[in-house]
Amino acid sequence: MKGAELLAGCLANEGVETIFGLPGEETLALMDALLDSGIRFIPCRHEQGAAFMADVWGRLTGRAGVCLATLGPGATNLMTGIADANLDRAPVVAITGQAGRDRIHKESHQYVNVVDMFRPITKWNTRLEIASIIPEAVRKAFKVAEAEKPGACHLELPEDVAEETVDDGSVPLATIRPRRPSPDRPALRRAAELIDRAKNPLLFAGNGVIRGKASTALREFAGRTGIPVANTFMAKGCLPWDHELALGTIGLQMRDAISCGFDRADLIIAAGYDPVEYAPELWNPDRRKTIVHIDFTPAEVDQDYQPAVEVVADVREALELLRDLVSVRRDPTPARVLHDWILSELLHGATDDGFPLKPQRILHDLRKVLGPDDIVVSDVGAHKLWVARLFQAMNPNTVIISNGYAAMGIALPGAMAAKMLHPERRVVAVTGDGSLLINVQELETAARLGLGVVVVIFRDDAYGVIRWKQLARYGRESGVSFGNPDFVRLAESFGCRGLRVESAGELVPALEAAFIAPVPCIVDVPVDYRENLKLTERMGQLVCPI
Repeated sequence: MKGAELLAGCLANEGVETIFGLPGEETLALMDALLDSGIRFIPCRHEQGAAFMADVWGRLTGRAGVCLATLGPGATNLMTGIADANLDRAPVVAITGQAGRDRIHKESHQYVNVVDMFRPITKWNTRLEIASIIPEAVRKAFKVAEAEKPGACHLELPEDVAEETVDDGSVPLATIRPRRPSPDRPALRRAAELIDRAKNPLLFAGNGVIRGKASTALREFAGRTGIPVANTFMAKGCLPWDHELALGTIGLQMRDAISCGFDRADLIIAAGYDPVEYAPELWNPDRRKTIVHIDFTPAEVDQDYQPAVEVVADVREALELLRDLVSVRRDPTPARVLHDWILSELLHGATDDGFPLKPQRILHDLRKVLGPDDIVVSDVGAHKLWVARLFQAMNPNTVIISNGYAAMGIALPGAMAAKMLHPERRVVAVTGDGSLLINVQELETAARLGLGVVVVIFRDDAYGVIRWKQLARYGRESGVSFGNPDFVRLAESFGCRGLRVESAGELVPALEAAFIAPVPCIVDVPVDYRENLKLTERMGQLVCPI
């Protein structure tokens, strides 16, 4: 068989069902081989969109999403999505075509050293120098991408290797997944001792809790011990919003209501916590908090994050075992008081009838029309900060936020991947007018595939989060305003539906109409981002209740 056929067979052996990408001249042999592999190829309209689809696919399934591009500009267009997957800890395998090996040593049309370019944004990447190594390279790429902490891997396929003949002895390798290590018992006992001695412990849950399917163990741990729980942006839903011990999401660079929980805490149980989301210096500025680190990998070296004990193991099992070792059962009343106060702070303005709509009102009404298992994929911008603070996540993987690399443009393609995986659920992309237009071309892909995603645009005709920071720091703005198309007509030109909200009372009916539309639907919602500076002022005057 040819190298391309062997590669397609190895991908099928890994359980790959779908590949997102764009075809190219240097991937002709692979595209042809995919026809006989049983793998579905989804032609996208930009490589970045394909990478984001693979990113969210990997994040929701725990198995590597796959994207494909050709050499040169095709490969470089993938890079933002690949970097996002790597820092958001989503398993992805990217495949790029390349010129034949007889051209790589010299200046040649469209040739750049893609392997060198991908090295700093992947966990591992390589060129397939000869066809016979394809089974080993594919197995390694998937194993490394899916191992903790997950991330991106890359394989480069020169066009002559794709056409190279291999013998019958070249076959896919076995795909046995290794078991995660069990926690070290002395480390667990030390952690329990520290927790029992603490006056006000707090559990800080990161995305590793979601990835490790440890949400149930986390809820049982909190319920048994009475220890309150805060979470990062990418761990929303690890504890239901309305749980009495849930303090909500922390991650704003400024002080927020949930900061009161960290001020009060003398010990932090960091479970699945990743500093790429929220730096330790922001919640441990005086370096006085005792830290118990529970994660699949050892703690990052950081002067503000020096654990007293590290439990390096499967997060779910560690929490289950630690639950029974902690002997002190705490009165949940103080945590409940703080929980209720944080909720009252966060819900300020949620039913305001003003127009343009307050971000609090938009998210309040969106929650009203979604079920507990429906999925929100947030883009990056001012709206992301509001989604992280306010949107009431009830279950894991129902609010998808990019907060490691935090790349604009992820919401629409990410929502498409989520809808492909969960066609029975309502899926909404929450985006800004700045971030939507980065990958708006994927509306055609969504329409072609018949994906009934809903796109809610927070429209303020500006790069809102940068304007927010400029006004807060300098009192004036610079280079953030822009014009917009007619989003209703734009949606219609792609074969989608467009709706425009012109009063607060129109939002819920518009959302309900959007979700029953047989095609993708855009809902254009003018937003009053004067609330951003009001939030800054309000948080500056914050007085904690306990």
